[in-house]
Amino acid sequence: MTDFKPESFASIGPKEFAQLVKSTPDSKIAEVMGGPDRSKILDEVFNRMPTLFRADRAGSTQAVIHWNITGGPGDSTDTYETVIENGACTVTNEPVRDPKLAMTMDPVTFLKVVSGDGNPMMMFMTGKIKAKGDLGLAAQVAKLFDIPKA
Repeated sequence: MTDFKPESFASIGPKEFAQLVKSTPDSKIAEVMGGPDRSKILDEVFNRMPTLFRADRAGSTQAVIHWNITGGPGDSTDTYETVIENGACTVTNEPVRDPKLAMTMDPVTFLKVVSGDGNPMMMFMTGKIKAKGDLGLAAQVAKLFDIPKA
């Protein structure tokens, strides 16, 4: 599969999604993520988070994380909330709790992070990811999920 279309995301697994992100030019990802299919793609990615969560690595972690994805239609930002508590992970696109960590990034950076195609620490150091709050948690977030490798 070589075409970056949201209709096909529901039918592919994390590894195939990772390969798709890796093989799609950044300009094409940015174009799609700035259009009407953006929320379908973000919803699909965030809806998978609880299934990729590694409770065995979370230990006693209790955290609310806000993911602010910029670059939407009309320069909008979408915010999703991930809650990790009691060995479980839940996600909503209607944040209601105060975050322990808030991360802001453009949609290309976000998809590279969640598909294992980018180094989150390097992206943070180069300013592609902005984090507010618990930076120790920021450094650990990727370890809490089974991130596919393309």
